[in-house]
Amino acid sequence: MTPAPGKSPIQRSAPRISGGLRLDPRPAVIGARFSKIKKVIAVTGWKGGIGKSVTASTLALLLAEKGFKTGLLDLDLAGASAHIVLGASGLFPKEEMGLEPPSVAGVKFMSVSFFSSNKAVPLRGAGVSDAIMEMLAITRWGELDYLVIDMPPGINDTALDIIRLLPGTRVLAVTTPSIMAHSVLERSLRLYKSLKVPVLGVIENMTRGAHALSKAAAGRVRYDARLEKALGSPARILKTDFAKDLAKIAGRIVN
Repeated sequence: MTPAPGKSPIQRSAPRISGGLRLDPRPAVIGARFSKIKKVIAVTGWKGGIGKSVTASTLALLLAEKGFKTGLLDLDLAGASAHIVLGASGLFPKEEMGLEPPSVAGVKFMSVSFFSSNKAVPLRGAGVSDAIMEMLAITRWGELDYLVIDMPPGINDTALDIIRLLPGTRVLAVTTPSIMAHSVLERSLRLYKSLKVPVLGVIENMTRGAHALSKAAAGRVRYDARLEKALGSPARILKTDFAKDLAKIAGRIVN
């Protein structure tokens, strides 16, 4: 999503305060937009290529399959890919007092990919925060039992903004059976703990054989060679061993 130069329509309509400055109404708008969402789960990881987007998308599909009102928000500005997992090409939000996400396999889906022409969004610092606030403010989710957020790798501006703007968000971390991945994981978990952000658990993805789990891991998901060919088809994804393993873990830690 490449924001237009200058202030957004929401910001331009904000009242002025002394000195000619405008109050930014978006945090209040975001609070109203999310008031009917019961639980927010931010699926995160601290390295690329660990299966974070597939995990977030499959978790949303599993929750919807169980009858929960579920949404999926892809906030990875540089590497949005949940739309590829879901096979959501050709869809676009409806514009009516904001943006109403389209539905894919029972999941309300919103992504920066709808606005980026399938390109990475070259933003940093305040630009990242502005884009995230705008997307959160204009999206009309309605009533949801769960909103799953596909986060970009690392604890960065996006993660800190979600923590600030959506208090009560819980983190579900994804890692792989790698010494480097576990090292980064442990440092990141300590930081989330210092920020008092609740962590649902850690999923160790793409395991092979009897690999020792990280001490913080809630469970592991076996490497599934069929998963790659299932991408783009929610029905096929739900039949994979990946989805079956994830369903068992989610049943224990997501409530």
